[in-house]
Amino acid sequence: MSFLASNLRFLRKQKGITQSDLADQLDVQRTMISAYEDGRSEPKLAALQKICELLEVGMDELINHDIEKLGRKAIQKRDLNILTIAVDDQDRENITLVGQKASAGYLNGFADQEYMEKLPQFHLPNLSSNATYRAFELAGDSMLPLIPGTIVIGAYVDHLSSIKSGRTYVLVTQTEGVVYKRVFNYLSENGKLFLVSDNEHYKPFEVKGEDVLEAWEAKAFISTDFPNPGDKKKPLSLDDLGEMIKDIQLDLKKLKG
Repeated sequence: MSFLASNLRFLRKQKGITQSDLADQLDVQRTMISAYEDGRSEPKLAALQKICELLEVGMDELINHDIEKLGRKAIQKRDLNILTIAVDDQDRENITLVGQKASAGYLNGFADQEYMEKLPQFHLPNLSSNATYRAFELAGDSMLPLIPGTIVIGAYVDHLSSIKSGRTYVLVTQTEGVVYKRVFNYLSENGKLFLVSDNEHYKPFEVKGEDVLEAWEAKAFISTDFPNPGDKKKPLSLDDLGEMIKDIQLDLKKLKG
């Protein structure tokens, strides 16, 4: 069930914005705002993004959370960022490709609509329509058997608290840049995420939640490499990774002591 209509009406009144004011901001007729709030029509994606910005609310919360009845979600400011996406002439979301060379610029341009529209765009079949996707080209061999040049397609994560330990994510961070790692969520304990490489030659490291600008859960990958089954090493299990993390944390405590 979508709560878009009721949430729009509730938040608009809460902020003291009239239907006419909102219509002017969206460049539509006032009657269209009335139709949105009555559930007779729904705004297009570009208008929906503008509404989220004006009402200071995340898109997922606006659509899927009954704000008037349940109150606002207890989320941090970074979770209210409006995701910049590109659409085609039929108003369908494109998958934006962030190549290796574009990774550095992406840190500064991920919120810039003009910058994002200059990056390559494409569509893929068989992906759920309930998520927004972005593609990142891997550099380095820290996540073998995925080799450098592999394209990882991630689904946007609205809130860092939704990150599930043991799964792989592309994180856009202020400190480490754009990284693809297996992530363990310790935000509720110490405000940090623990990042582990599938290639055991790379040491795990921590990232503060406040330093994460975007998170994308890996859903698919594209590669021109066809691995030889005889060359494949047995991947580390989640239990193995958990033991590694415990050992590292014990070592860190000893060093601090």
